[in-house]
Amino acid sequence: MTLARSIILFVVAALFEIGGAWLVWQGVREHRGWLWIGAGVISLGLYGFFATLQPDASFGRILAAYGGVFIVGSLVWGMAVDGFRPDRWDVLGALVCLVGVALIMYAPRSA
Repeated sequence: MTLARSIILFVVAALFEIGGAWLVWQGVREHRGWLWIGAGVISLGLYGFFATLQPDASFGRILAAYGGVFIVGSLVWGMAVDGFRPDRWDVLGALVCLVGVALIMYAPRSA
C-alpha cells in the first residue's frame, strides 16, 4: 500500500465519520428526524470499515493517527458546512496534529 493510498483512506474515513456525526447532530439538535439520524449511523459504520483498510495491523496506531486526521477534518468540515472560521491557534493545533499523524503512521520503524 502506498503513502498516497493510506492518506486517501484517512480522508475517506474522515468524511464518513465527520459526515455521520454531523447527520446525527442535524437529526437530533436541529430536529430533522430519524432519517438523518439513520443516515448518520450508516455513515459512521462506513467510517469503521474504511479505517480497517489501512496497511498497519495495529488498531491502536491506526486510531491514534486517525485522531489527528479527525481534528483537522472537523475544522475543515466546520468551515465548509457551518461557516466556522478557525483562528491561528486552531490552525496551529491542526498542523501539530498532522505532524503527529505523520510520525505515528509513516516514521521508519525497524522490523
